[in-house]
Amino acid sequence: MTASVLLAGCDTDQVSLATNAKANQPVPPKLLAAMVEKDMDLQSPILVRLFKQEAELEVWKQARNGQFALLKTYPICRWSGDLGPKVREGDRQAPEGFYSINPSQMNPQSAYYLSFNTGYPNAFDKALGRTGSQLMVHGDCSSRGCYAMTDEQIAEIYSLGRESFFGGQKAFQLQAYPFKMTPVNMAKHRNNPNMPFWKMIKEGYDHFEVTRQEPKVDFCEKKYVFDAAKPADAKRDPVFDAAAKCPAYVIPEDVVAAVRGKQAKDEAEYARLVAKGTPVARMNTGIDGGMNKIFAAKIPEGSTGLSEGAEGTTLQMLAMAKAPGTIPGHVNPPKPNLDSVASAPAPQEEPVVAVSAPATGARVASAQPAEKSGGFFSNLGRKMGMGSSDTTATTPPPQATASVAPATTTTTPPTAASRLKAAVTRFVPGHDKSKDATKEAAKDAPKPAATVAAKPAEPAKQPDTRLAATRPALKPSVADGASEATQIMGAAPVISSNSFDSRFGAMK
Repeated sequence: MTASVLLAGCDTDQVSLATNAKANQPVPPKLLAAMVEKDMDLQSPILVRLFKQEAELEVWKQARNGQFALLKTYPICRWSGDLGPKVREGDRQAPEGFYSINPSQMNPQSAYYLSFNTGYPNAFDKALGRTGSQLMVHGDCSSRGCYAMTDEQIAEIYSLGRESFFGGQKAFQLQAYPFKMTPVNMAKHRNNPNMPFWKMIKEGYDHFEVTRQEPKVDFCEKKYVFDAAKPADAKRDPVFDAAAKCPAYVIPEDVVAAVRGKQAKDEAEYARLVAKGTPVARMNTGIDGGMNKIFAAKIPEGSTGLSEGAEGTTLQMLAMAKAPGTIPGHVNPPKPNLDSVASAPAPQEEPVVAVSAPATGARVASAQPAEKSGGFFSNLGRKMGMGSSDTTATTPPPQATASVAPATTTTTPPTAASRLKAAVTRFVPGHDKSKDATKEAAKDAPKPAATVAAKPAEPAKQPDTRLAATRPALKPSVADGASEATQIMGAAPVISSNSFDSRFGAMK
């Protein structure tokens, strides 16, 4: 009877794992060896941290001393949106904040290989009226408001979560940040309108940094509260409601002292960086999300987007490195959100064709510097009637080209199409803006009298190489012995003896 009660309380998602080989892949031997080295048990609790700007996912695991230590850092293949929290359904934003992942949120039947639901919106998000659903951490390297890994990576992360549940962890904490909450990053983003929210979740970041313990998270008065405990004279634990007034609570003195010490150092460094004139990071440039540099290096015209590469490391330097997993052929690197850019107000600087173009195509092509209009030989030639539009490659004064100038010279206001082209020129990686400026100048310049009737040849269309070449799908595995193409061999998954299948076999 006891067994039947336990089984009746099991999640239907857990039961579905019993017949899913992908969800039962064993933890790789290399990770097991790392656990032994760090004095961790296979089934001890885990904690996950995500950073958009660095495009990294960290898995922390509790060691035998009770503190969490970093087990492994995974580069994020793709995340979408901008730096900042998710606000509404369809905004393509990946969530930021603190979330709890229980076994029912693990999805072995995911269309993106394997996944787990972040739990967005939490009580704080709901109190602010924020909307959204099905925000996942999953495989397939494709994101529409999610954090996307490769299939091989999510298989490892999934196996670590599964084992922590076997060990008795009821839920593991997911902390999602715009960037690592360091003084330099806070200084760079000091003018961002999301800064009040970021300072609030930095409190939880600091609690974890100084204690290496999972911070207890509560919500009241539409804000986060970390590590709250009941006052000494209270008879029961405080009851929190995200939309209600905060109850009486205290934070342990040792935690308060440690957090205040860290924050004092951070604030002093922040003030020094601001006084030094640390440049402010650019606001939303219209680029959709980011990608870790190791993946961007593998994709034609790849870009890290809103993520940042390590200083001194270029994509070319990483081109020969191994990718941690299989990159699908359909992956798109971060690029401008052209719809939003086209509908935005026209930029006030860097117009598409607002350049001082020479008068003719022949003059554009010339590498010879322009001669001043007041030069002796040029003045003498004009006085003798020898000057013409095709006798020199210099740029004449405006009156010298009046006979071949267009009928109207009024500058046309930039249209949506021109703004779109400007956005592509500025944001699409690998796009040579100097060539575009030359082509635009040559196109808009007046033609010589002898060639006005001639139809210019259309430039040959270049193939679009922004998408990665389609590669055959490889079946992910978390076994050791990575091949040259992937980090992990594509061997068929093996169901371990301690799998969900064996543990819930009585259900069959």
